[in-house]
Amino acid sequence: MSNNPIAVWHQLVKAGDVQGLDALLADDAVFHSPVVHTPQVGKAITRKYLAAAFHVFGNESFRYVRELTGDRDAILEFQVEIDGISVNGVDMIKWNDAGKIVEFKVMLRPLKAVNLIHQKMAAMLQANR
Repeated sequence: MSNNPIAVWHQLVKAGDVQGLDALLADDAVFHSPVVHTPQVGKAITRKYLAAAFHVFGNESFRYVRELTGDRDAILEFQVEIDGISVNGVDMIKWNDAGKIVEFKVMLRPLKAVNLIHQKMAAMLQANR
C-alpha cells in the first residue's frame, strides 16, 4: 500500500472500491458520524459506515473541491447533489505511521442535507445488517 493514505483514499472513492478499505483502515480506527453522537470504534464498524457512504454519496456529481493536508492528517471538502439537494461537507482524516487511517470524521451542511444523509445512511446500514 502507498505511504500516502489520501492518495489511496482518492483511488478507492473514484473506483467505489469498498474492499480496498480493509487495507487502508487501522484495526483501532474510529468513525465520527455527523448524525451519531458517539464515536464508532473499530475497523469493522468504520468500514461499515464508509462502505455505506460510498453507496449514498457515490454518484457522478460527487467531487472533492478543496484539500488541506498535514503530516498525519487531512481535511477534504466535498460537494455532491443527492435527490436534488446540494450537500457540502468535509472528511477529516488522521492516519498512523503505517499510513493506515485511525480516525475519520464527517461534517455536513446545510441542515436539509444532514437530514437527507441521516435518512439514507440509516437505510443503507439497516439493509446491510
